[in-house]
Amino acid sequence: MNALIINCSPVRTGATAEIATVIFSCLITQYNVKIICIDDYKFDFCKGCRSCHNTGTCMIQDDDVENIMAEFEWADRIISVSPSYWADIPGQFKAFIDRCTPWCNTHDPHATISQGKKGYSIALRTGPSMRECNNIIESIEHFYGHLEIAASGSLGLCSVEYITDVPNRVNEIEAFCNIIKRK
Repeated sequence: MNALIINCSPVRTGATAEIATVIFSCLITQYNVKIICIDDYKFDFCKGCRSCHNTGTCMIQDDDVENIMAEFEWADRIISVSPSYWADIPGQFKAFIDRCTPWCNTHDPHATISQGKKGYSIALRTGPSMRECNNIIESIEHFYGHLEIAASGSLGLCSVEYITDVPNRVNEIEAFCNIIKRK
C-alpha cells in the first residue's frame, strides 16, 4: 500500500512540514510513503475557460499538475496537511485544486484516477477555535469528493503556530495515524 502526504503549505520547514514528517514516521512501517510539498511544483492558475468540461483535459499543459496527479494515482491513501491562511487552505493549494477541474466528476468527459482511494485531512491553525480547522477540512473533503476519493478521517489541531508547537501534539497525530493504519 502507498501513502502520499501533501504539505499544503508553501513553507517547506514549518509546523505543517513537521506534522507531515511525524505522519511519515508513523506510516512508514505499514506503507510505502512519500511526502510532497505543494510549493515544490509549478503550475498556472485555472483560466476558467471550461474547455476541460468538453475535453476532460486542461488547455494549460506545460506545468506540474499532471505530475502531482501521477502521485495521486500512485497512492492508496492521501493525507493532506494544511495550515490556515485566513480561515481556509493556502492559495497555492487552492490554485492546484482549481486546476484539477479536468478530474472533477461533475462533468463528462472527465479524467479519472483509480477508484478505492481514501483521503485524510489534517488542519492546523494558530488560534484556539476549531471553526477554522473545520473549514479547512471541509475544503479538502469537498476536493476529495469530486475526485471520488473517500474522505475517511480528519484531525484539527488548534494553537499550532511554530514547529516548536508540534512535539506537544505528537500523541494526537500518532493516534490519527493509527486510524489510517486500521482502515
